[in-house]
Amino acid sequence: MIAVVVVMGVSGSGKSTVGRLLARRMRLPFLEADDLHPPANRAKMAAGRPLDDEDRRVWLVSLAAWIRAATDSGRGGVMACSALKREYRDMFRGAGAGVWFLHLTLDPVSAGQRVAGRTGHFMPARLVESQYATLEPLRPDEPGLTVDAAADPRAVVDRAAHALRALG
Repeated sequence: MIAVVVVMGVSGSGKSTVGRLLARRMRLPFLEADDLHPPANRAKMAAGRPLDDEDRRVWLVSLAAWIRAATDSGRGGVMACSALKREYRDMFRGAGAGVWFLHLTLDPVSAGQRVAGRTGHFMPARLVESQYATLEPLRPDEPGLTVDAAADPRAVVDRAAHALRALG
């Protein structure tokens, strides 16, 4: 049984949009993982410097704690999080049973354009390239689905919901 869906991908792939729509469809709580970034991480990214694993450690631990609480309580949830590396996703899977990933893929040019068009976000477009350099795509042995994020977000949610229903 799927308890938590992690909508993953690089900045600009539509994680927040798809995650909110999917959470609404499934009647689950939604977490925007960016909201849990410590101020130092936000400042570093806003200054145009990519995060490293040490920067992400506290953030990832807090996200794993959210997953643990969501699974232990039985309420479940949907989280929008880059989850760029396999080791991060393994940490999330270790936090609770039933973690499933929806990997939104998008070409770098489109992702950069989307990020450049946002207002009020700490992630500058020039860091998108560093996310692609870090990204380890979802592997066949990881539970989840990879979807082209260039599609309409409602169509992406439809595909994800269909895949989740098929899993029970």
